Amino acid sequence: MASTYDQAESGTSIREVLRALRNAPVSRDATPLSIVSPAGPALELTPADVTPPRLEGAASIEGDVLAPRDAGKPAVGFAAFLDGIQRSRLVYVGRDGVPVVHGTVAATVRVRQDRVLRTWPPGPRVSGALYAPCALLGAGELAWLGHAPVQVVDTLEATDPAAARHPQELLALARNRVRRRREEIEIALAQAWCAAADPAPLFVDGGISGGPRAALSPAVVGVVKSHRTLYASPETVSVVTGLAEGARTTAFAIRSPHRMTVASWYLRLRDARGRDPFFGLVRIEVAHDSWSAARADEVSRWVLAERAPVSLPDRRWSTMAYGIRDCEEYLRALIGRFQ
Repeated sequence: MASTYDQAESGTSIREVLRALRNAPVSRDATPLSIVSPAGPALELTPADVTPPRLEGAASIEGDVLAPRDAGKPAVGFAAFLDGIQRSRLVYVGRDGVPVVHGTVAATVRVRQDRVLRTWPPGPRVSGALYAPCALLGAGELAWLGHAPVQVVDTLEATDPAAARHPQELLALARNRVRRRREEIEIALAQAWCAAADPAPLFVDGGISGGPRAALSPAVVGVVKSHRTLYASPETVSVVTGLAEGARTTAFAIRSPHRMTVASWYLRLRDARGRDPFFGLVRIEVAHDSWSAARADEVSRWVLAERAPVSLPDRRWSTMAYGIRDCEEYLRALIGRFQ
């Protein structure tokens, strides 16, 4: 397969980065960085601070209050699936425990043809970089990192104070910055898909409101599996958690000052009796202007059809479409060489 990596980034592996830095002809500060074994666990596998779960009201666009509805029988409708992955590893520790992280992100679209999933011809997108809080590193350390064959991304915002910070907080900033980069290349792929003359229906793992073209296209459907923000009032939480298999809620609009407005609703993929209330529960997003009650039923039937084959042994099998698992398996094999 021909290379699909951006030449400026090259999907450079941790080993190549460390080799370049060891051979760099730059003297480091009096407090040198210390190497960390790249064989350690990915930061994505370590505990992280998360935002507290919360309820958030949303404006109904289907009836007066949130209510359950039968979505109908499953029907195949998606032509392709889009997902991305990320892997971050601590490679160096500088002064005051300041971490330098190597992050690799990748995303792909897998197209279904004759019941077989193949990579969309433009190919996957892969990006590798070093992530560090530049203001907390010395000039010599930054010059030294500049000899790595990848970009050095600053994990601090321009308004962040350039003062000592807790090393674990800095690790969380690095992981979040890697996540943002993954989202950026996912959005770019979705935008490219929508640029086609007549784009077929695309199943996107996650929300679609971050991409202007994707959030406006009737061809793109976002499927959200996590529910730390639950779009319901205290009076209607039971409507969401009590959904029966194959049922959806009425739709509502999600508005944000920094994202596009989308139409959304909850759908229960599998029977949750005797299980966690979020078992088999997904939230669907579509372009706001494309929404109608009939379209919500149609898209729900498409998502229901993707329950088979089951995505075992993945622990998220109750909400994961097999096409998305296929994307992840393909990408894990692709970026494994860079770890």
